[in-house]
Amino acid sequence: MTVAPPASYRRAAVPEAAIQLKRVAAGYDGTLAIDAVDLEVRSGEMVALVGANGSGKSTLLKTIVGLLRPRHGEVRVLGGEPQAARPRMSYLPQQEHVRWDFPLTVESVVLMGRIGRLGLGRPPRPADRRDAAAALARVDAEYLRRRPVTDLSGGERQRVLLARALFADPEILLLDEPATGVDPTTEEQLMAVLEEETARGRTVLVATHDLASVMAHFARVVCMNRGIVAQGDVSILRDDAVLRATYGGHRVEPNLMADEHHA
Repeated sequence: MTVAPPASYRRAAVPEAAIQLKRVAAGYDGTLAIDAVDLEVRSGEMVALVGANGSGKSTLLKTIVGLLRPRHGEVRVLGGEPQAARPRMSYLPQQEHVRWDFPLTVESVVLMGRIGRLGLGRPPRPADRRDAAAALARVDAEYLRRRPVTDLSGGERQRVLLARALFADPEILLLDEPATGVDPTTEEQLMAVLEEETARGRTVLVATHDLASVMAHFARVVCMNRGIVAQGDVSILRDDAVLRATYGGHRVEPNLMADEHHA
């Protein structure tokens, strides 16, 4: 007699889809930024989105998190609508789209990471402050805790935004250019944190320009040019046809695969 493995074993062997898009089109003011996107990201995957500026990477992330409704197609996140799943996601936008002129401390910004789950108005508890300090420590930024956010450098701001995302304790992390403005050593530290998150079962989707970092840290890549032109193992980034389809007339740095700090 054959005995079926327990359900928990089967789920571990074949992770469920955390993100599913079917023939999705989305855009702004009557213009589509992405079209006919089919994408599935499994629970516990760490996936890179690559492409030139304007290729649709940010639009795709906004559609997944529910900030932008698709014109066509279906988006499912954690088995439901993106808006319903939003408290279980953390979204880190590009830092130029974040206002930094509010009179807040770094700790206050990090504590805001749980507003979607806990609601407005509830004062932080000692446990919240401990968790916020731990999130800052993970990105080597605990020393910034009492500093006004207006005083931070670009790289420090990126670390604070990632700490806020981690503090939310999400099931899905959606990160738009998380290494912008940071030095190579800090970028390696941040990538290590994301790898730890996937090891814990989190799903991580990162939009990035840094193809050398993708080659060093990701198992799967999605290449975009107003839609998905290729996806698979990161080895596809060595295919000239894939790079041409991804970047079109945009210039690709010739040494992108040989960046010494990713060697």
